[in-house]
Amino acid sequence: MAFEDLLEDPVIQKYLHELVGPKGMPVAAAPPDGEVTDEELAETLDLELNDVRRALFILYENDLATYRRLRDEDSGWLTYLWTFEYDNIPENLEEELYRLYDALLDRREYEQNHEFYLCEICSIRFEFGEAMDFGFECPECGSPVESMDNSRLVRAMDDRLDALENELNVESTA
Repeated sequence: MAFEDLLEDPVIQKYLHELVGPKGMPVAAAPPDGEVTDEELAETLDLELNDVRRALFILYENDLATYRRLRDEDSGWLTYLWTFEYDNIPENLEEELYRLYDALLDRREYEQNHEFYLCEICSIRFEFGEAMDFGFECPECGSPVESMDNSRLVRAMDDRLDALENELNVESTA
């Protein structure tokens, strides 16, 4: 898939934005063809060099950019030539979905295996042990904490897990 096609996808735009942030998004959203230096990118995009470098290293850490070092024989300075590797984006997104899926499984198990209490005034949630330590009173306002039914939250997690299982084509955990 060409860079242009990838960058038109709102999911991919959001993914890149989450990685590099607003200051790095111009770098991520305008990958040049071939190799480019960080200085050239900063000048072309009218950005601070440090913001460009930060974005490039984040892209590098996520296998979305590679670099080649050249040493100037006269000065000994190193020049980094960057190439964007956006073909890895679909694989990275799938890995993110698996991480989300695993985290959601863990959270659902936690929600199912613990009893919670809620201060309705402060909206603070306590596990049973914490509530007991506080004498079933909110430490912030002194109001009694009430047993909390988290079944709606667990059902919402189940729905999201079902959607992820369909998307990732994994067996149901229910």
